[in-house]
Amino acid sequence: MFPSSTLKLRDELARGERSSREVTEHCLARIEEQADLGAFVHVAENAMEAAAAADAAHARGEIGRLHGLPTAFKDLNEVAGMPTTYGTAAMPTTVAERDHSLVARLRSEGVVILGKTQVPEFGLSSYSENLVAAPSRNPLDPTRSSGGSSGGQAAAIAAGMIPLGPGSDGGGSVRIPAAACGLVGLKPSLGRIPSDVLDGYNDPMGAPKLAVSGPLAHDALDAALLLDAMRGKDHYLPLLQGSYPERLSDLKIGYSTHSPFEPVYEISLAPEARDAFTQGLERLGQRHRVEPADLHYAEDYPETFAAVWTNGLKHVPVSDDSLLGELARDFRGRAADRSLEQSLQAGSRLKQIAADFVRQWSAFDVVATPAMASIPPSIGHYTQSTADVDYMLQCQYAPYTSMVNVASVAAITIPVGHSKEGLPMSIQLISPRSDEGLLLALAAQIQL
Repeated sequence: MFPSSTLKLRDELARGERSSREVTEHCLARIEEQADLGAFVHVAENAMEAAAAADAAHARGEIGRLHGLPTAFKDLNEVAGMPTTYGTAAMPTTVAERDHSLVARLRSEGVVILGKTQVPEFGLSSYSENLVAAPSRNPLDPTRSSGGSSGGQAAAIAAGMIPLGPGSDGGGSVRIPAAACGLVGLKPSLGRIPSDVLDGYNDPMGAPKLAVSGPLAHDALDAALLLDAMRGKDHYLPLLQGSYPERLSDLKIGYSTHSPFEPVYEISLAPEARDAFTQGLERLGQRHRVEPADLHYAEDYPETFAAVWTNGLKHVPVSDDSLLGELARDFRGRAADRSLEQSLQAGSRLKQIAADFVRQWSAFDVVATPAMASIPPSIGHYTQSTADVDYMLQCQYAPYTSMVNVASVAAITIPVGHSKEGLPMSIQLISPRSDEGLLLALAAQIQL
């Protein structure tokens, strides 16, 4: 039986009390036993060999921050020797010749890579369903979604297939599946993970780069452990292991249920989401000053965000548009019809909106919102109608996440309760000053 804490498991591996082969064998068995969840789209054939190599390196005294720990990567990241589908049937599946920079970073810390996990097509959606593999299902209720785009990762962690794992977040893609599966999900600020900004901080149209990498884990300490490994620098775990979480008090926390999508969509909280939000605020209020935040968001945010979010689709080297899912095909067509001037204007406008977000949020140390507006939707919920309905349903389920990516700041989702069906419900905390340590410490306080 393994400890529920990945940090404890890591320490047991470091002390030689467990072998990587033992842990890897256990995780591979869990993957096989729970294949019906659809979390994995490819399982590494050489995982036990990699675990044996990790044990041999340990015997030589070569120990990384995550030495011998099994993990996996989204099917958006290239892993040398493994196929990459990007969740699409419209591009040929290729076997990667080299690791993505984040994969290489974590491989250098001693992880054992068990395979690739399910994603939506091109990572576009808040649900991990596509046309190339079975959907990723929620381990807590397999009729429901595990979220997206890091849905396979979250399902794998929540089901005990891997102890923790990196995700990526371009509009909520770490925080949405974390909330769906009862995990801590951290979206770091842009640039906190060096591999995210190898080609700069803006997209080609001048908009803030939306996607960053972030940890998915069972608790704040495990998230800090993975965050340090992703950065290659010890900082957040020592911070949390010290007295900081206990000393942290009297923050000014503003709360709001206002969403920037309200100008175009009806945004409403299910009773479970509202109850969880209240529970989270009550826990925060035991140590901090919690007060309502009067926030006013730009009326043109929905259309501006959508333009920037989908703009890159027109450059994807698709071999056959007819093999795309409806959402990707529809939004790729709209992106292709958008002129260069319109794209540049959208990028410039989104930077203005981002500055206004940060200005308003900076009246507080932290801004609290609900994580999601309801329990996770059922498999197939989003794809029953048109691309526009699909997108609307996503915005209604996750109305508070994309604005954080636009603002380039840090945010975290933390489980705080359960619905009557036993599904986890979470709160989101935003740091306008991009203080990931503060957010992790608050998560530690809430989870006590």
